[in-house]
Amino acid sequence: MSQYDVLCIGNAIVDIIAHSDEAFLVDNGIVKGAMNLIDADRATLLYERMGPAIEASGGSAGNTAAGVASFGGRAAYFGKVSSDTLGGIYTHDIRAQGVAFDTRPLAGEPPTARSMIFVTPDGERSMNTYLGACVELGPEDVEPEKAAGAKVTYFEGYLWDPPRAKEAIRMTARIAHEAGREVSMTLSDSFCVDRYRDEFLELMRSGTVDIVFANSHEIKSLYQTSSFEDALAQIRKDCRIAAVTRSEKGSVIVRGDETFVVKPTEIAELVDTTGAGDLYASGFLHGYTNGLDLATCGDLGSLAAGLVIQQIGPRPRQNLLDEARKVGLL
Repeated sequence: MSQYDVLCIGNAIVDIIAHSDEAFLVDNGIVKGAMNLIDADRATLLYERMGPAIEASGGSAGNTAAGVASFGGRAAYFGKVSSDTLGGIYTHDIRAQGVAFDTRPLAGEPPTARSMIFVTPDGERSMNTYLGACVELGPEDVEPEKAAGAKVTYFEGYLWDPPRAKEAIRMTARIAHEAGREVSMTLSDSFCVDRYRDEFLELMRSGTVDIVFANSHEIKSLYQTSSFEDALAQIRKDCRIAAVTRSEKGSVIVRGDETFVVKPTEIAELVDTTGAGDLYASGFLHGYTNGLDLATCGDLGSLAAGLVIQQIGPRPRQNLLDEARKVGLL
């Protein structure tokens, strides 16, 4: 009997989300649609310049853990915060979602991570992230019983930026595989892929990672091709299962020579794409860890992603289990 369905490992980040126009991005040297890593001084500067904002506990894998819990799944999380105000907010929020979060906080500096997210009128989000306490996540934060007790461990590619987190990931993956469990990752964004392409491919080809989540930009970046079809043909060979999202085109899931084309969820209005990929992963993994077929896993992912992009913030306000039952997916 497994203790958890999904163990998520990621950067524990408080999102500070505000609307902006395109000119604001240009004037402040912000790369649109990317996750830009910044230092403490720039974090302070951008915070002073941004308009009215919403604060929400985020971080890619944290959003996925919250999504799994909203579906009624058993989720756990490893992530590092500091024992400051934002750290307390983050800890309260993720536990209130029903996620087991027991990583010991830092006693002092650096402070809890925060990401200034600017949402332009087209719904695209541009993230400016100060990693803060995140960089202190290390092997000592791995809880072996959770690593061995989760059906699937899921981690974010962003964790390849802080070096000690890599050791924690590899240790967790080893414990998981030794217990007969599976490991999955998200490529996070195409700029992250550019930084760590060779390492990501090694993780996949070595069998460290069984399931890969990506969007169409990330998979093309991974294989340095402009052709989605070429990239899809290559990733079939490199991992056991790949789930690739394509925005309004839905998603494609491949396993060996099998292909499942998944339709997007119809939406009333695109408000904010923050968390779309994270919530897709939560739906897919909830279905997968409960033995559902891959097409239904994709439909659950589409449902969760479609709901979250119609609101501000990365964690859906609706109960995902209720929403899935309404449309007959669970």
